[in-house]
Formats: sequence, structure tokens, C-alpha cells
Amino acid sequence: MPRKRPRILRAERWIPPKHVPVRRIRGMSARTRAAVRRVETEHMWPNAVAEALSQLVWVFKQPGRYLDASEVWEPGLEIEDARDRLEEVMRRLPEGARADLGRLLERLDRELERRTLPDPVLMRELASDHWWWWRIRER
Repeated sequence: MPRKRPRILRAERWIPPKHVPVRRIRGMSARTRAAVRRVETEHMWPNAVAEALSQLVWVFKQPGRYLDASEVWEPGLEIEDARDRLEEVMRRLPEGARADLGRLLERLDRELERRTLPDPVLMRELASDHWWWWRIRER
């Protein structure tokens, strides 16, 4: 079987769109950032992961032991929605990038678990892997 010419191989490679400002995500390798950018281009919008991560970090910078449940959130901007977005990206990433982003998410998940309480009613009713929806915030 003849091999493909380098020109054809380069044409088949994914090339990120130009002139799209990209927010850097601290703590991730360049390979992971490229994989995330590809997932964002194909399935989401530019900087979707950076926005979700910054939203979680912003919420965790708020003072207090528990997250504030009385704060008004716009639809689609709750931390659970941001965590859902990150989980969707994790499913679509290649193995190495998934592990790299997973290390970053582990730290955020521990903080989310520490600053919320389990909801026993929802835990019995829901059979989903999205445990962050089973947590309640204190007032």
C-alpha cells in the first residue's frame, strides 16, 4: 500500500481558526490547550472552557465557608452548568489531555464538595454521574 504524501497529511490535519483571541488556562500544557481548543471549535464556542473555569474560580473566591445560595444567578451561568460544560469537554478530549484537565478539575471538585452540603432527597431520586447537581448551597 503506498504511503500518503506529506502534503496530503498536512492538509488532513486540524488547523485552528485564525484571528480568534484565545484565553490562556493556567496549569495546562500546550498540547492540552490545543486539544481543548479543537473541542471548543468543533462542539462549543471559543473560550468555553476558560469561561467555565474562571466562573468556578470566581465563585470559590467569595468569602465564607459555604457558597451563597441567595445570590441571583442568570440562567445558564450557575456553577453546575459550568461544571456540566467541563464534563462534556472531558468526554471529548483525548486521553492525555483528559488527564491534564482532570488534575485541574479534581482541585475544583474538592473545593465544590467542601463548600456545599449533600442533598439527601436528590441523591436518592437521581441516578446520574453529575454529583454536583446533588449538592445544596447554604444561605
